[in-house]
Amino acid sequence: MDFQLIGRILPYIAEASLLTTSLTICSLVIGLIVATIVAIGRFSRVTPIRWLATAYVSIMRGTPLLVQLFIVFFGGPQLGLELTPFVAGVLTMGFNIGAYMSEGIKGAIIAVEKGQSEASRSLGFGRFDTMRLFILPQAAALMIRSLGVNTVILSKSTALVSTIGVVELTYSAQRFVTSTYKPFEVFAVAGAAYIAIVAVISLIVRGVEHFFDAGRRAKA
Repeated sequence: MDFQLIGRILPYIAEASLLTTSLTICSLVIGLIVATIVAIGRFSRVTPIRWLATAYVSIMRGTPLLVQLFIVFFGGPQLGLELTPFVAGVLTMGFNIGAYMSEGIKGAIIAVEKGQSEASRSLGFGRFDTMRLFILPQAAALMIRSLGVNTVILSKSTALVSTIGVVELTYSAQRFVTSTYKPFEVFAVAGAAYIAIVAVISLIVRGVEHFFDAGRRAKA
């Protein structure tokens, strides 16, 4: 084990970890927006909207993320859509994870008691306001764990954007391996960085879960 090498590459790995974290956060924000729209669309009374939402989930979940990434980054210019590697990675991962998170949101919405919707409608609220003001806030507490799992998956999936030239954690590790010929030390440090990122995400998720649990106990 070359500890001198580890000490030398640590600052660069830490910097790459920040970029990996940025990729995760930006993709997560996009994914949440997409997931919410798709989940609501699957409850729409308009049949074409339901079909589109269902087809979107099937396509995004049925094709590899790497293929989607190549289509957006390499195929985009043919359609006049030229994106930087970072933007292409964020958009692709965001729309991909949105399909998975929409399933969690859908399940959380179904889990909310039907009486809540009926009570809202009896008070004069329409379907949209009922969903926005009553159903989604209650569903949020039920989908925290699913959201945490998908965020962990997303953080590890950022390694794929190294294939289009984003200098994130995996890409940086590969460059150090090429120059030092010591893959064990380099990838051990990179693996430890991924573990640290996942650990922080898990702590945040547990904190949010405790917050909602405390809120429910206070109301009870």
